[in-house]
Amino acid sequence: MKVYGVVGWKNAGKTGLMERLVTDITQRGYSVSTVKHAHHSFDVDHAGKDSYRHRVAGATQVLLASRNRIALMHELRNAPEPPLEALLAQLAPVDLVLIEGYKRDAHPKVEAHRAVTGNPLIAVDDPTIRAVASDIALELDRPVFDLDDTAAIGDFILAEVGL
Repeated sequence: MKVYGVVGWKNAGKTGLMERLVTDITQRGYSVSTVKHAHHSFDVDHAGKDSYRHRVAGATQVLLASRNRIALMHELRNAPEPPLEALLAQLAPVDLVLIEGYKRDAHPKVEAHRAVTGNPLIAVDDPTIRAVASDIALELDRPVFDLDDTAAIGDFILAEVGL
């Protein structure tokens, strides 16, 4: 599988860019999966639901299945967070996996950047960031795209991964 990341500081536009890229690239006929890194605890089920009750009772994995979707939750129970490679190995094969976050990992990435956040560019010190998508013009040693030019960013990513 080909992998490509979208990174950036909080409120830089990562999730919106991810959403637009998934739409754009799937409309071109490619299959796409996503991985999203969260820096905090999160729940995909809620108190009172059967799956939540199973998990709280001590189950390591809880699989929910219906005719529309399946969801597998794996409770780490104080085990270390698995590396990105281990998570990717669990995905069904697709043409492209887009990864939101994991900015310190070695896969190629596009950095989302909004000037209003006041955050510095990650790309300046990170050669794995192959391009920047920004809401302002930037002078860099790599391509800079308008943050809203999803088609151009999609073209760049697909060319980078050979699709």
